[in-house]
Amino acid sequence: MKDITELSQLDLTKRYTYADYLLWQFQERVELIKGYIVKMSPVTRRRHQEISASLSSFLYDNLKNGTSTVYHAPFDVRLKRNSGIADNEIDTVVQPDICIICDPTKLDDCGCIGAPDLIVEILSPGNKKHDEVNKFYLYEENGVREYWIVDPESKSVKVYILKNNKYELIDYYEKDGLMIPVNIFDGLVLGYDEIFRE
Repeated sequence: MKDITELSQLDLTKRYTYADYLLWQFQERVELIKGYIVKMSPVTRRRHQEISASLSSFLYDNLKNGTSTVYHAPFDVRLKRNSGIADNEIDTVVQPDICIICDPTKLDDCGCIGAPDLIVEILSPGNKKHDEVNKFYLYEENGVREYWIVDPESKSVKVYILKNNKYELIDYYEKDGLMIPVNIFDGLVLGYDEIFRE
């Protein structure tokens, strides 16, 4: 297959693999969910960027001396359930707003292959259902240990932990002064106010 330079060259009803994804040279941001192309919001809003920067900075500062690494979009995460899967068999590539990978063997020059330990998605008006439903179940079935959904409009954070292969809502944070634990790390907490500071 030749390089694809325009999204319009692709059939959005067709299934693709990561091998196909590597040939795409267009500017639009897309994810590949179980083989199908999902368009991402073209531009994030200012509050989205501020929240992403606050969370990324906090996590980076607190994890920089350990083996865990923080990444933010655009950063490709190839989700797969079995080891040894080739590029032409991987059918899911996502770009979480923020993710933490604790196992360095999951990292290569193209991003992460396998489930990150923690993913944060920051909602945008056009992606709420995608993050709260589609990605929720996708991350759950792929074994992402902790999932945060941050809503800039309601100034809320939902924190889910994977227990017995199902997400359990640990808490819903929506008030100033609260402390939010990063559950995959003992003793690591951040202030609600740090996320939503103006």
